[in-house]
Amino acid sequence: MKVREMKIFLGVGVLIISMALATPLVAQVRSCAVVGTVTDAQGAVLPNAKLSVHNLDTGESTSAQTDSAGNYKVEKLTPGAYEVSIAADGLATRVIAVTLTGETPQKVNATLSALQSKPRSAVQGTPQAQTPNAQLPDAPASQRTEPSLGDLGITPEQEKGSAAQQALLDKRTHMLKVHQRLGLITTLPLIATVIASADAGGKSTSSTGRNVHMVLGSTTATMYFTTAYFAIRAPKISGTETRGPIRLHKALAWVHGPGMILTPILGAMAYSQRNNGEKVHGIASAHGAVAGVTAAAYGAAILSVSLKF
Repeated sequence: MKVREMKIFLGVGVLIISMALATPLVAQVRSCAVVGTVTDAQGAVLPNAKLSVHNLDTGESTSAQTDSAGNYKVEKLTPGAYEVSIAADGLATRVIAVTLTGETPQKVNATLSALQSKPRSAVQGTPQAQTPNAQLPDAPASQRTEPSLGDLGITPEQEKGSAAQQALLDKRTHMLKVHQRLGLITTLPLIATVIASADAGGKSTSSTGRNVHMVLGSTTATMYFTTAYFAIRAPKISGTETRGPIRLHKALAWVHGPGMILTPILGAMAYSQRNNGEKVHGIASAHGAVAGVTAAAYGAAILSVSLKF
C-alpha cells in the first residue's frame, strides 16, 4: 500500500474512533435526574402538572409534566443548583430548591395548595362587605397569618409572569443546548487535526499529509464558528448572574476564540510556503504554537462544564 493511501486511511480511522468516543463524553456532561410525585392538599395525585427545572448556574430550563399517576422524571441534567417550579390549574405554584450531585435521581415530591380568592356576594360583580379575611393579601397587617407577594411589592400582573419573557428564556435554553452539543462534536475534528499535524510539517512530509491536515483544520474551524454562533446569538436575560464553572468557561473563550481565528490564517501561510518548496518562515512559523494553545484552551473550556469542582 502506498504511503499516500495509508495517510488517508489513518485520517478516516481517527474520525471513526473519535466519533465512537463522543457518546461517553456526552454522558459525562448530563448524568443527574429529578423524580417525584405531585399531589394536592387532600393527597390526590395531580396528572398533567407542569414542571420547570431551572439550572441556577447556567440559566438553562427543562420542562416536563406529570403522568396519569402524578409522577414525573427529568433526566440528563448537569450537577449543580436547581429550582424546580411546579404548577397546576387552580392551584398555587410551588418552587423547590434542590442540589444535584450524582447519578442517583434526586427525589422531590410536592404538594400544591389551592389558590386563595376574595369572597364575592351572591349578586355577580358586587363585592361582599364583610370582615377582611386574615389569609387574603388585602387584610390588615395585624390580622394576616401568612406573608403575601404583595408584601414584596409584586403586583398581580407580575405574578402572572410575562409570556414574552418566558418565550425569550425558552429560546435561550434551546440555543445554549445546541451550543453545548456542537461544542462536543467539534472536539472530534479538532483531535483529528492535531494528530494529522504530525504529517503536515517537517522535511519528510508530503503534500498529501498537508492536504489532509488542511481539510481537517478547515472542518474544525467551520464547526467551531457554528458552535460559537449559538452562544453569541442566544438571547440575554437581564438579572442573570454567571457563576461557578460557567465563568471559567466564558473566560477561556477569550483565549481559544482569537486563537481559532489566527490559527487558520497562519496555517494557510505555512501551507503556501511549503507547497512552494520554501521553509516555513516569518509569522507563519508561529502556526504550531498558536494552534497548541488554542486546542488546550478549548479542551479546558469543555472540561470546565463537564467536571464538577
